[in-house]
Amino acid sequence: MNTNGRSAQGIDAELDLRGVICPYNFVKTKLKLEAMQEGQILSVLLDAGDPIKNVPQSVRNEGHTVLAEEPVNQSYRVTIQRRADD
Repeated sequence: MNTNGRSAQGIDAELDLRGVICPYNFVKTKLKLEAMQEGQILSVLLDAGDPIKNVPQSVRNEGHTVLAEEPVNQSYRVTIQRRADD
């Protein structure tokens, strides 16, 4: 972590949701984002298939910004920036 509490990669929090089925992986992602402050960055590890198809789209529908979706071994890392509150 650097002086602003963020890791060197700019990640504020991480969730490993590999093995978690839909819709629970989105629910856990949504709850984590709601607990974070606007502008903070969340990294989520998801399985291939439905999770990587559904979670990023659902997060976008909630108004958050998906910064990256990248393969990591047999799964994917999705990097999300929390939306500003209205």
